[in-house]
Amino acid sequence: MDPRAQVESLLRPDLRGRTAYGAPQLEVPVALNTNESSYPVPEVVASAMARAVAQVARDLNRYPDREFTALRADLAAYLSRGGVSVAPEQVWAGNGSNEVLLHLLQAFGGPGRTALGFTPAYSMHPVITTTTGTTWVDGMRGVPGAGRFDLDVATARAQVREHRPDVVFLCSPNNPTGTALGLDVVEAVYEATTGLVVVDEAYAEFARPGTPSALTLLPGRPRLVVTRTMSKAFALAGGRLGYLAGDPAVLDALRLVRMPYHLSTPTQTLARTALAHADLMLETVGVVKDQRDRIVAELTAMGLSPVPSDANFVLFGGLADAHATWEALLERGVLVRDVGIPHYLRVTAGTPTETTAFLDALAALVPTHAGAAP
Repeated sequence: MDPRAQVESLLRPDLRGRTAYGAPQLEVPVALNTNESSYPVPEVVASAMARAVAQVARDLNRYPDREFTALRADLAAYLSRGGVSVAPEQVWAGNGSNEVLLHLLQAFGGPGRTALGFTPAYSMHPVITTTTGTTWVDGMRGVPGAGRFDLDVATARAQVREHRPDVVFLCSPNNPTGTALGLDVVEAVYEATTGLVVVDEAYAEFARPGTPSALTLLPGRPRLVVTRTMSKAFALAGGRLGYLAGDPAVLDALRLVRMPYHLSTPTQTLARTALAHADLMLETVGVVKDQRDRIVAELTAMGLSPVPSDANFVLFGGLADAHATWEALLERGVLVRDVGIPHYLRVTAGTPTETTAFLDALAALVPTHAGAAP
C-alpha cells in the first residue's frame, strides 16, 4: 500500500475525501481576494512594534502570560470606546478569530451536537465545526420580496426551532455578502435556542453609520458571544489576533480546551502595540469604505448587481459564468474571489489605484461576461 493510501486509511472517516481550506495565494499586481488591508502597517507603528518585541525578546526563555492579562485589558478598553462597557474578564483571544471559533466549538460542540449557520456565510464556520466532530446544519438565507441574501426574524427563528442546534452562527456584517443583521434577528435567535449564539463581527469597523453591534446585547445574555479580529480594520492579518467578548462563564469553559500558553509573547506584544496606536491603525478604514461604495456605484452603472455592503468587500452578481470572469480578471492581473455562488464574485476594496485597476478590467469584460439574472 502506498504511503498516501496508508495515511488515508488511518484518517477519521468524516475527513476522508475533503479538500483543505485555502484561497489562492498568487503573485499578481492587484490582489483583492482575501479581504486583507491593502495598506501596510504605518511606519511609526511598525517601529514601535520592533522596539516592543526587542524589549521582550530576552525573556522568551519564559512562557508567556497564560491569561494574557494586559492584552485583555487593552482589548476591553478598545471595545468600550464604542459606547458599550466591556470588562477584561469578558474578553478572550486567540491566534486569529478562527482559533477563537475553534475554542468555542471544542467547548460547546463535539460528537452528538450540532451547529447551525445561514448560508452563504463565512466558509470556515462549517469547516471548523466538522473538524471538532460537530454536525453542521446548513441553514438558508433569503427573504421573498426582500432580497436573496437577507435574513429576517421569522426565517431565522423558524430554522433555529426546527433544528434545535447547540451552537448558532450569525455573521454581521456577513461574509461573503457584506450584509449586516438587525439586532432583532440576534435577539430572536437567542430567545429561540438554549444553545450558544455566536455573532461573528470580523468586519464591524467597516459598517455604515447606524449599524448596531451585538456587543450591546451582551448584558443579561450569558449564552451570547461576539467575535472580532485585528486582521481586517487593524491591517494585522499577519499578526494573527482574534478575540471575543462574552460572559466570564464562557471564558471559564474555553480555558478547559485551549492549549497551554497559546498566545505567544510576541503576539501579545504586537497586538498591544497596535491597540496603543488604534487611531492611527484605523485611519485607512474611511478610505476603504469610500472605495467599497465606489465599487457598488460603478458596478451598478455597468449593469451588474452589487450587494450593498457593510464590510471591506463587495459581492456582485450579473455574470454569465462567474469562474470564467474570475479567470479573465486574473489574466489582466486582478485577483478576486470566486466564493462558489453562481453568477457572483467577491472583490476586496483596496487602494484607489487597485480599485481603478479592478473596475477598468471588469468594464472591459462586461460586454461579453454579463447577462445572468442577479
